[in-house]
Amino acid sequence: MLSDVTTPQDLDERFREAVAGLPGTAARRPSGGPVRDGSTLTGDQALELFDAQLTSRHLDLAARWLRSFGEGYYTVGSSGHEGNAAVAAALRPTDPALLHYRSGGFYCARAAQAGAAATGAPDRPGGVAGDDDPDDGTDEPLAAAARDVLRGVVASADEPIAGGRHKVFGNADLHVIPTTSTIGSHLPRAVGIGFAIERLRKLHTGTGPFARPGPGPRPAGADRTTGSDWPADAVVVCSFGDASVNHASATAAFNTAGWCDHGGLRIPVLFVCEDNGLGISVRSPHGWVAAALGSRPGIRYFAADGCDLAQTYDVAREATDWVRRHRRPAVLHLSTVRLMGHAGADAEAAYRQPAEIDREVARDPLVGTARLLAEAGLLTPDELVARYDEVGWQVRRIAEEVLTEPKLDSAADVVAPLAPRRPVRVSRAVADAAVRAAGPGAAARATAFGDRLPEEGGPLTLAQTVNATLADALLDHPRTVVFGQDVAAKGGVHGVTKGLRDRFGPTRVFDTLLDETSLLGLGLGAGLAGILPVPEIQYLAYLHNAEDQLRGEAATMRFFSRGAYRNPMVLRVAGLAYQEGFGGHFHNDNSVAVLRDVPGIVLAVPARADDAAPMLRSCLASAAVDGSVCVFLEPVGLYHTRDLYTEGDGEWLAHYVGPDGWAAGHVPIGRARVYGVGSAEDITIITFGNGVRMSLRAAARLAGEGIGSRVVDLRWLAPLPTADIIREASATGRVLIVDETRRSGGVGEGIIAALVDAGYVGSARRIASVDTFIPLGPAARHVLLTEDAITQGAHTLLAR
Repeated sequence: MLSDVTTPQDLDERFREAVAGLPGTAARRPSGGPVRDGSTLTGDQALELFDAQLTSRHLDLAARWLRSFGEGYYTVGSSGHEGNAAVAAALRPTDPALLHYRSGGFYCARAAQAGAAATGAPDRPGGVAGDDDPDDGTDEPLAAAARDVLRGVVASADEPIAGGRHKVFGNADLHVIPTTSTIGSHLPRAVGIGFAIERLRKLHTGTGPFARPGPGPRPAGADRTTGSDWPADAVVVCSFGDASVNHASATAAFNTAGWCDHGGLRIPVLFVCEDNGLGISVRSPHGWVAAALGSRPGIRYFAADGCDLAQTYDVAREATDWVRRHRRPAVLHLSTVRLMGHAGADAEAAYRQPAEIDREVARDPLVGTARLLAEAGLLTPDELVARYDEVGWQVRRIAEEVLTEPKLDSAADVVAPLAPRRPVRVSRAVADAAVRAAGPGAAARATAFGDRLPEEGGPLTLAQTVNATLADALLDHPRTVVFGQDVAAKGGVHGVTKGLRDRFGPTRVFDTLLDETSLLGLGLGAGLAGILPVPEIQYLAYLHNAEDQLRGEAATMRFFSRGAYRNPMVLRVAGLAYQEGFGGHFHNDNSVAVLRDVPGIVLAVPARADDAAPMLRSCLASAAVDGSVCVFLEPVGLYHTRDLYTEGDGEWLAHYVGPDGWAAGHVPIGRARVYGVGSAEDITIITFGNGVRMSLRAAARLAGEGIGSRVVDLRWLAPLPTADIIREASATGRVLIVDETRRSGGVGEGIIAALVDAGYVGSARRIASVDTFIPLGPAARHVLLTEDAITQGAHTLLAR
């Protein structure tokens, strides 16, 4: 056996000394009764939670030990926060939980609470003791939880949730949703889950293509009447640190929960703040967290000493019961301590005095629970230490076992769960939707569209086509919801969602508060709960206020859960520039670099009506089939464009294709569209968005000069249609990249890189907009891409 675990603060020895000094008691309380007078926590529960607390503590010690010889990669521990085990006990194991990285006690208690149903192990008492074979699936619940956590610490490929990609608390069978939780960015998602659980009662449709968010068997406790993974009376719990109270993501979540409550919309969320008074080395001002949390309108405030197990359980039970009964948000403020510093490399002595550290150690929640058990006569001091040692020995044994487990050993293994693409299934989903719309759904479709179906009318603009496609999606997919700022009563600031609320009602099409972080959080939570969310952000520039909800939350969900959880979503964004008569940098934004940089995301940019409908259907199908996070970027300057070459020609309009043409007109993700102008042999123009119309106009002028062009509309900026780019570039040997985004960080850089990587040997030239924000009024013309610039660029390229 390897050497004993120690800490810089000799936490192990201090625990032993403190417990050895506890006074015994002559009277023994019945284990099935209250562990102390006035508490609802029984002795049996206290013993079980003590085991969970001990397991969490020894996991921290084991992580430090593993790090000491380079085999542990994560040492942010839960020591001092183990009272959160009582919060788990106050909840049901089917309540979805999004946990702070110091919620180890909660995770262990949840595993024990779920018992054999979650782990497949026989229900035997005895702490973390279990079968000696780590691979036969017979670990006790606490041993299984310890193995889960330690596999994350050593980045084992056998870790059950993230598979060695990160150390997170997560387990689909335990309804623990993985999250990095570093800045409270998971709180908006928690609000979204609470919203979705309540909304699903109104959207109940039985089975269907959106019955649940992920593949595989339904987890224990899944509600088969609503199709959700969680019961209709579930409570969402999310824990976070005191420093995160100040972060914009957290304040957005509190505000949204309160805003909804004020308007009568029920959000059953329990926020749990684990307050140790420090954010790494920065102190939370005394009393600030209580004042900040206690003054939130629409959120009920509860507080407890997180180092007192019985009090924490009693208050957590009161808070949980209140949320479950009233379906309203509450916050549980737990006062905790942080032992052993922030993480392994943290030099705590640099910002804390020894006396302060001593006071914190004196509040050790493990000692507090040991005292509680000793005073109840349930365990003697010797028995408490023996229990501590037994759990420690078992955790150390598991730590030694996971050391030999394999690590991810290739890039393919790392990215495997990131964004799987099943184009055949997506195509089939589009075809199936067409069959439903033309058959069983024909009558409903006729009713929804009124006197005339969209395919029976005249040609439509881009905006009108998106509207009709959304209507078809709402008809076909009963769990689809469309929401955002001004999308309901007003029909969107551009009229794209006009009339949808009247057709489908306020539970399917609704307005949200004006906060993009909260809007995306609603979408993230709704997607996890089994809804297909289609949120709208009014302008691309507004997305930058909340882009981490896409990058750090939506796009990472499959990555951190190996597909056990996913975030199906189609985010519609009005974007790019060329909006006439109304502009400035907030309404004309040509920056898409942040979207193209998010791994796994789908970024679609339809330039015209006849592409908008099939591309949107592809995004919706991909979200449903693969759980994709899709951004549908709609060029605001082309929303209402009708003409292409001359005024009144109507060539930018297109007839809406009915269900009988959906399958044949399917546009796979990542495939470009090619226009041949003239001989199409002299130059290849690669572009997208507004650049398509300008390039076609420029190509017509070039054709008048005898120059033939291939105009390639990328349509998809992520993933780029690389094969189409290379094929069309090679066909002429001359490539003009027409990029309406900025020269630095623009799409053109990616196109050039694709050409270089493929060994393209022809000539290439790039024209793009100027590296600047877009000014108001006519000044915008000086910095944005123009038709004249395209024509000039083509001439320069051909002259080489």
